[in-house]
Amino acid sequence: MTTLVIRKASVGTMDNNSYLLTCRVSGAQLLVDAAADLPRLLRLVREGSPSSRLDSIVTTHSHHDHVGALAQLVAATGARTFAGAADAPAIATPTDEPLEDGALIRVGVNDLHVIGLRGHTPGSIALLWRGGEDGDHLFTGDSLFPGGVGATQGDAQRFTSLLDDVEQRIFDVLPDSTWVYPGHGDDTTLGAERPQLGDWRERGW
Repeated sequence: MTTLVIRKASVGTMDNNSYLLTCRVSGAQLLVDAAADLPRLLRLVREGSPSSRLDSIVTTHSHHDHVGALAQLVAATGARTFAGAADAPAIATPTDEPLEDGALIRVGVNDLHVIGLRGHTPGSIALLWRGGEDGDHLFTGDSLFPGGVGATQGDAQRFTSLLDDVEQRIFDVLPDSTWVYPGHGDDTTLGAERPQLGDWRERGW
């Protein structure tokens, strides 16, 4: 990719995906979800920066399996922490930058657009990198997966909130070519998932 390198590692007993974003121009680095396995995450950081530079850690939501190595990684690297404002109080490691829908995070010369997706948790967020000729890349945490939205524990109100946000803030504004990086499992595209939106709403999960 022209200005941003994306690396992925599966960590922990729940096979969480952690993503390292490295700016090709400045060397700045951002990690999405310091989920578990500090040694593996430190190796991932060194893959992008032999000096172990890590500027930022973004937590997509407050669930325990997404923050298992957060405190250790902050201590090891000095990275600043970011999370959705509504989820920040539930994260034991202090959040330096609480985020609202529409916020921007810089990774060197690259902008990440923060998209609030309420329902899996109150402050769940996705991160969008609009890479121009490199396409659109979306990090969705546990709010959007291949085959459905994130778990809402059978709560119809939470499910409707999440699916509404996913439809209105993602599918209604981004192209089918958008690459989706979820919090667990395989990548997908919006084009692969779009035909199923009606089925998801009908089944209620």
